[in-house]
Amino acid sequence: MTSREIAFFTFCLVLMGAGWGATQPMTKIAVSTGYGHFGLVFWQLVIGAALMAGICAVRKLRLPLNGRALRLYLILAMIGTILPNSLSYQAAVHLPSGIMSLLLSMIPMFAFVIALMLGNDNLVWRRIIGLGFGLVGVLMIIAPAVDLGQPIPGFWAGVYLVTALFYAFEGNYIAKWGTEGLGPFPVMLGASLMGALVMAPVAFVSGQYIAPQWPLPVPQLALISASVVHVFVYATYVWLAGRAGAVFTVQVSYLVTGFGLIWARIILGEAYASAIWIALGAMFVGMYLVQPRPTLADAPAMGEN
Repeated sequence: MTSREIAFFTFCLVLMGAGWGATQPMTKIAVSTGYGHFGLVFWQLVIGAALMAGICAVRKLRLPLNGRALRLYLILAMIGTILPNSLSYQAAVHLPSGIMSLLLSMIPMFAFVIALMLGNDNLVWRRIIGLGFGLVGVLMIIAPAVDLGQPIPGFWAGVYLVTALFYAFEGNYIAKWGTEGLGPFPVMLGASLMGALVMAPVAFVSGQYIAPQWPLPVPQLALISASVVHVFVYATYVWLAGRAGAVFTVQVSYLVTGFGLIWARIILGEAYASAIWIALGAMFVGMYLVQPRPTLADAPAMGEN
C-alpha cells in the first residue's frame, strides 16, 4: 500500500471505530424508557433488512432461498442477533455504556478459545498470554473490591460477556462451515429477514411490540440510528477488509472500545475512576496479543468487493 492509501484506510478505520463505538450509548438510550428487548431486536432486524436490501439492489446481488441458504440465515440470525441482542438489551438497562464497550473487547479473545475448540486455530503461547490480560481486565471490572467510580452489577456484566461469546462464535461458525458460497451482504440480508420473521410473533405475543410514533421519540431515534450506523459500518468493514487486509481491519476493535468510552462520556456523562484505564490497558494488550499475525491469506484481495 502507498502512504496515501494507508492514510485513507486509517481514516476509514477511525470513522468505523467512532461509528460502532457510538452504538453502545445509543443502545443505552433505546432501553431507557422500558422498551422490551424482543421489540427492540425485532425493529433492529427490520431496519437492518431494509438497508441491506437497498445495498443488495444497488449491487445487483440476488438472495438465494434454497433450503441450505435458509438454514444458514436462521442459524446466523439466532447466534448473531436474536440471542446475543436479546441479552444485551436486557443487560444495557443495568450496565453503564462505557462498561459495555469495554466488555465487548473480549470478542477476539473468546473467538480464539472457540477457534481452538473447533480446530480452526492452533495453540500459540503469545495468544494464551493475551487471554490472561483480557481476564485481568474483566476481573477488574466485576471485582467488588475495585472502585470504578460507579457500581457495576457483576451478574449483568456476566450476561453481557455471553453476548460477546455469541459474536465470537458467529465468526468461528462462518470460518468453520462457510456461508454456502454467498457474499456478506446477501447473507446479512437473509439473516435479517429470517430473524425479523422469527421475532415478529415473539414481540407481539410477549407484549413487547413497539409501535412507531411520530414524531419519533428519542429512544426510537436512538434505535434507528444505532441500526443504520451498524449496517453502514459493517459494509465499510467488508470493503476495507477486501482492500487493506483482515489483520489491518480487525484493529477497529481498539477504536470501538476507546470511542465507546469517549461517547459514553460525551453523550451520557459517564465518568469512571482511574482503575478503568488500567482495565482498558489490560484489554488492549490482550487484543494485541490475541489477534493473528499477518499471513499471505491476509493480503489485500483487490478484486474483492
